[in-house]
Amino acid sequence: MKGILKLAYKLLVNDKSKFTALLVGITFAVVLMLQVMSTFIGMMKRASATVYNIAAPMWIMDPAVESAGSSIGMPDYVLDAARSMPGVSYAVPVYQGNTLAKLADGTYQPITIIGLDDTSLYGRPKLLEGNIEDLYGENAFVVVKDGDYPKLENPHVGTEFQVNDHRGVIVGIADVASGGLFGTPTLYTTYSRALQYLPNLRFTISYVLVQPKSAADIPRIKDQVKSMGYVALTKDEFVDRTSSFYMWQTGLGINIMMMAVMTFIVGLSISGQTFYTFVLENIDKFAALKAMGANNRELVMMILSQAGFTALIGYGLGVGLCSFMITMAKMRLPSFASQIAYTNLGLGLVMVLLIAAVSSYFGVRRVLKIEPSEVFRG
Repeated sequence: MKGILKLAYKLLVNDKSKFTALLVGITFAVVLMLQVMSTFIGMMKRASATVYNIAAPMWIMDPAVESAGSSIGMPDYVLDAARSMPGVSYAVPVYQGNTLAKLADGTYQPITIIGLDDTSLYGRPKLLEGNIEDLYGENAFVVVKDGDYPKLENPHVGTEFQVNDHRGVIVGIADVASGGLFGTPTLYTTYSRALQYLPNLRFTISYVLVQPKSAADIPRIKDQVKSMGYVALTKDEFVDRTSSFYMWQTGLGINIMMMAVMTFIVGLSISGQTFYTFVLENIDKFAALKAMGANNRELVMMILSQAGFTALIGYGLGVGLCSFMITMAKMRLPSFASQIAYTNLGLGLVMVLLIAAVSSYFGVRRVLKIEPSEVFRG
């Protein structure tokens, strides 16, 4: 069997034009599939940017909330009740709202303001410049340095702006785990200042952040919150709810799925046709092997090894090329959302192996039908 596989390898790589065409087709399909899936994963992470950046273990919210960016105000008694629940180490409020900021040159820019608990500043970002304690100063804000940071004219510590006719001052520049999805710069301030600067409805608490005493207390906290008519979700559950909303409740997920299917079909058609042509052009060689005593099992192993080898090489080239493209794009476009993860690498590998399996199927059928006498035909 080792000799047969070595012969299959030489037969494949010696036909340089067909081998190159196969590699190009599979590599092209892998790049397209990974790019589409990476874009979706990156966008889903950005959709849950608030959850990742604040990183609270549990979130209490109105049951009508479908994504991290669409908070619904809750009354103050929810916070009080959460703090008194058995199993809760501590609970703090957080505010999230959108408004317009008037910049120094007179232009207006939509922004997202997150108000942190005045006492603890729980969920505060890591500062690149400035001191987090300066957030207690008058009119103080911390700006996030992400892909949307230039939209505020690259502010520095001391830069002034206006929010609803209130003066604001940048006292720090922060780094966060994920930038936002909708292209609005993010500013952090204290909870009380956020309520002062932004117009609000009757209820002002966007979410209640809960730190359970232990993982065993989480189910009990969820039941107690549910009895009040609200929902408590862990960080991962909140991220999953947000991703599910964009996947099924908007056209985003369906459109990306359709694009992934189309790239799979394109890769399958190109690779399948090229590989079948390769088999047809070498049919005399397979007939000769059969005439020399090679059985059907050995011929099938040759076809499968050729298809598998080409698929894996093409997959590796596609992953490398896609990673390079995403890296270069992020260097020039900080807001570029694509992100390669183990999930899309695994899905890409499965789809490539499926392409190889379907491509080899037609080749196997043709090889099994050949007769040794075909080698002697003129």
